[in-house]
Amino acid sequence: MDILIVDGYNIIGAWPELRALKNKDLSAARDRLIEKMAEYQAYSGYKVIVVFDAHFVKGTEKTFKDHKVQVIFTKTNESADERIEKLAIALNNRKTQIHVATSDYTEQWQIFGQGALRKSARELLIEMESVEKRIEKKVKNIQAEAPNSKIPISREVAEIFEKWRRGEQ
Repeated sequence: MDILIVDGYNIIGAWPELRALKNKDLSAARDRLIEKMAEYQAYSGYKVIVVFDAHFVKGTEKTFKDHKVQVIFTKTNESADERIEKLAIALNNRKTQIHVATSDYTEQWQIFGQGALRKSARELLIEMESVEKRIEKKVKNIQAEAPNSKIPISREVAEIFEKWRRGEQ
């Protein structure tokens, strides 16, 4: 199994669309990242965990699922880097490959020590854009193959119906 652990605020700060959204509404930027990671998870088959530092959100530690993506807000005085390192240790086993998405250089070296692989924010963005293009292409193919009518009819009958619809005789 592959698991992708995402440093939420690091990615938000690195992706142009999310950075612009963050300047207007941080909550909306978080929600958009989670939506994108849900698409990534559905397409790639990776389990995705998004970790946010608690210092931007008042309250205690929270873990919940949103669009089948696990979302973690760290406890007070715990950084996302610390939680990601703990997760990499806890989830690492023979059958699991951990990937961590961050551009934090120090964190990258820490996760290497735990046997995890890193994806920079830029690499994840490029991969995400590719996933979105492939999803869009699949949707277009499905729409092109879908019949226009729920009842199969011949072309001649369809033309007759179209003339009737237009009021032509």
